[in-house]
Amino acid sequence: MAPPHLLTLRQLAAEGLRPGGQGVQAQILWRSRRHGARGVRAAYLYDIRFALPKRPMTPAKWAALAKANAARRRCPSCGLDAGFVISRYADTCTTCYYQPASARTEEAA
Repeated sequence: MAPPHLLTLRQLAAEGLRPGGQGVQAQILWRSRRHGARGVRAAYLYDIRFALPKRPMTPAKWAALAKANAARRRCPSCGLDAGFVISRYADTCTTCYYQPASARTEEAA
């Protein structure tokens, strides 16, 4: 329902663009039962005419991203690489999570 030159962030990203410092040009509001008592969601729109190309990833950025992802896979209890991103709910790898409570207290001591 928006004019063709106004796009959301996801639509800009799909075309390899970024807002480029411009502010929100418009917004679309709609009712939603999923979002609390107010129940209103918003989509912010940016003008494609002022958008700039995305900045390419540098080798340093790729290295930092790999390091951050490796840290998310490391179990804080046993220190091993779990091979997957550890859930914030469990906060440990599956081996440590399903370990009996008595064994966990012995390891901590």
